[in-house]
Amino acid sequence: MAIIEKRVFSSKTTYRAKVRLKGFPPATASFDRLTDAKKWATETETKIREGRYFKSIASREYTLNDAIDRYLKTVLPQRPKLVYARTLHLKFWKKELGDYALAHITPALIVGIRDELAIGITERETIRAPATVNRYISALAHVFSVAVKEWCWLEDTPFNKLRKLKEPRGRIRFLSDDERKALLKACKLSKNKYLYPIVLICLATGARKMEINALRWKHVDLTRKRITLMDTKNGDVRVLPFSDKIKDVLQELHEQQKPKLENLVFPSEIKANTPIELRKHWYLAIDDANIKDFRFHDLRHSAASYLAMNGASLADISEILGHKTLSMVKRYAHISETHTAKVVEAMNNKIFSDLDIA
Repeated sequence: MAIIEKRVFSSKTTYRAKVRLKGFPPATASFDRLTDAKKWATETETKIREGRYFKSIASREYTLNDAIDRYLKTVLPQRPKLVYARTLHLKFWKKELGDYALAHITPALIVGIRDELAIGITERETIRAPATVNRYISALAHVFSVAVKEWCWLEDTPFNKLRKLKEPRGRIRFLSDDERKALLKACKLSKNKYLYPIVLICLATGARKMEINALRWKHVDLTRKRITLMDTKNGDVRVLPFSDKIKDVLQELHEQQKPKLENLVFPSEIKANTPIELRKHWYLAIDDANIKDFRFHDLRHSAASYLAMNGASLADISEILGHKTLSMVKRYAHISETHTAKVVEAMNNKIFSDLDIA
């Protein structure tokens, strides 16, 4: 219930409104006019009953600095793969908006900074890609999401009204048959004995570099010919079947190492229990094979493209590559069009085989 007290000090009259509801701390405010006090009391009582009042107070008391500091301390450590990049992004937002109360950070304020980011020049003297700007936005958006859902510092997040920048269609660069043969030959001749098996596995399975770096022998089943990826980008466990060719390569490596189950499959020759560093040897192999505009991650695109060209559906490719949705593999749709056309034709021939259209 609401109580309004008339208070007179030195001939000045004010009205103190107090709202008390069972189970909630009292809320008070003072006004010069009785009508304002009554209006505030009515609105406040409604907000308290709906669970909105104390959030609005918190949003004015806490700054973005407070929110980001708490996020870095309690939330981000639970996402170790994001720590480095997200910390950099959030330090940027602290510099730009850190002193603002959360309630005062509006969509318009964020959009202004987003647009400046989009036209800004990086340390490499290039304009930031839309995908990079979107990662800055996503970092701050998650802070606000946690502040709303878990900390109850806000009623809503300004990011509900923001759009992400449109990103260009994902890069599709895959090796031609001649390029693939030339690259594998160069990798086989590399001074690094692990380059060839790693490139071969990535081409055959579509595994990411970080997934192969974390691979241990206990996750390799040579009998059943499968690799179980425990440390994937999206956190899910993924199983990759492999062919006899991959089995032969891994079997030979296993016999050479005679490893324990806990050992890395591709360890550094300098530091124990540290993944091999391939950057130097990879670029040498690319140069030796005379391949242009090809990155290590494009091995994954190559695997997906080969799957599409050999009749795999987008759902198949998504499952093998470990994507949670089909949106990421739609870039390969045009490659699988021939297969799709054959599927439709086969279905049509079957169901219309006895139909006389003439």
